[in-house]
Amino acid sequence: MKNRKFMAVLAMVLVCILSAAGCKKNVGSPEDNPVQEEEEEGEEEGEEDGQADEEGYTFGFSAIDMENPYFITLENSIRESLTENGDRLITMDPGTDEDVQASQIQQMIDEGIDAIFLSPVNWESITPSLETLREAGVRIINVDTQVKEMDYVDAYVGSDNLEAGRICGQALLERCPEGGKVLILECPTQNSINDRITGFEEAISDADPGFEVVARENTDGKFEKSLEVAQAALEAYPDVTAIMCGNDQIAVGAQTAVNLLGMDNVIIYGVDGSPDIKKELLKSDTQIAGTAAQSPINMGKEAVSVALAVLDGGEYEKENYVEIIDMITKDNVEMYGADGWQ
Repeated sequence: MKNRKFMAVLAMVLVCILSAAGCKKNVGSPEDNPVQEEEEEGEEEGEEDGQADEEGYTFGFSAIDMENPYFITLENSIRESLTENGDRLITMDPGTDEDVQASQIQQMIDEGIDAIFLSPVNWESITPSLETLREAGVRIINVDTQVKEMDYVDAYVGSDNLEAGRICGQALLERCPEGGKVLILECPTQNSINDRITGFEEAISDADPGFEVVARENTDGKFEKSLEVAQAALEAYPDVTAIMCGNDQIAVGAQTAVNLLGMDNVIIYGVDGSPDIKKELLKSDTQIAGTAAQSPINMGKEAVSVALAVLDGGEYEKENYVEIIDMITKDNVEMYGADGWQ
């Protein structure tokens, strides 16, 4: 009997021990609970999938020349604003080659961009790419320099380039009230520069005594060609009073030509307000007279705001102009500083 009672008690103890072990299996830390850990991993994967579904837009960026500090700053401003919004930016550099730009635009379409920030190398020959973008359902935000066929673009964001040119012309009138001979360095394939030159000529057209435009040279918007054509024109017209340049990069080429020829009395105007030109204005012996300052930083922010409105179905204007900040000269350059863009 005693043995039977002992065996019965022993059996009861074993049952309790096994029951307790079974209860402990689903309680405690993940190390103690492999089933619960698998469920948590599943929940995390689901959360990641949800985040993937909420990814932002993909944008393309194609500007005239990414060796130009202006476009580098514009792209940086756009990229920073998009990153803050959770969007992605693909940037390609056509290097002032319109055929390369067309090919790169097709690459970006193939990569699945939702919209593109576009500054055309050639405002006329870009049209087939605009057609391709529209057929692919890509929204087009034209920045800085307009395309010729504006019906293709969803919105334009840029400076008032006519006003920029007028500001330069008015500054020349004040600087040289006696008139003089003018060399114009332009780039007919870029409408922003065309407008600046038009604004400049309008401003000086009523001067008395007048200004005579003795030569107009195509620079293709490049420093090297600006230097080459400016030097040749100045050798042909050594009595030039002033040089009007379509942008600051061209102005740097013109200044180099003037220095090589030792023509210290020629004065030079540009458009952009670049750090390089502002540094020149800090010097006492520079030929740079001034630059009509625009803000690629503000332009980039405005371009992103408009682009998101386009994609999200919000309200936006077809044409958006970022104000020209000022004519920067020796008299006010210290107020703007020369270390960066305004």
